[in-house]
Amino acid sequence: MLTEYHCHILPGMDDGAADPETALAMVGMMQAQDVERIAATPHFYAHREKSVEDFLRKRQAACEKIRGKAAVPDIRLGAEVAVEHGISELPGIERLALEGTRLILLELPYRPYERWMSEEIYNIAAEYGLKVMLAHIHRYLMYYSKDELEAVMSSDAVLQINNEAFASWSERRLAKRILNEQDSFAFGSDAHDLRKRRPNWDLLKKKVGAEKIAVSDGLLERYAI
Repeated sequence: MLTEYHCHILPGMDDGAADPETALAMVGMMQAQDVERIAATPHFYAHREKSVEDFLRKRQAACEKIRGKAAVPDIRLGAEVAVEHGISELPGIERLALEGTRLILLELPYRPYERWMSEEIYNIAAEYGLKVMLAHIHRYLMYYSKDELEAVMSSDAVLQINNEAFASWSERRLAKRILNEQDSFAFGSDAHDLRKRRPNWDLLKKKVGAEKIAVSDGLLERYAI
């Protein structure tokens, strides 16, 4: 089942879909591109939220605005969790894992890689028994040195690739390397709207073989609770 692992469709949650109409149109676009399951991953910034519990209440309320109306009914709730100092000690962090799985999507800061980031990632995985998925790793090419990139690539994490990477020469090289060297990876549109950051599964299907897409699709079962 073609699975979207990273998108911002929940209305009013972040800088993604502004309202239910936009959210439903985005899901409709995904359905037209053969997407069958969607992980809804609104941004979670610990320094902006009152608590994990408060975020979960807002997320559920946003989901209820489209549930039962979406062209793709199988919507799993998750989050794109910003890696910040101390994030691994945040009460309830494990509840931000993708619904029904041990997968948790983490977004690294847009800055040079530092040791504390590795420590936070390791602690989240070790303390809570979660499988870390690192969002759009190809976006950090301009921030990371070669050694820093190698450190991330060699980490025990699922590397998530935005479909857009296959439209960029430099990012496509890294994405293809991940497909060739890693035994698990995940695709996502990182869709935020209906225009510039629209769902783009049509692009991925032109650039990536079905057997590689199947590896991504199987993660939901591989890391199911």
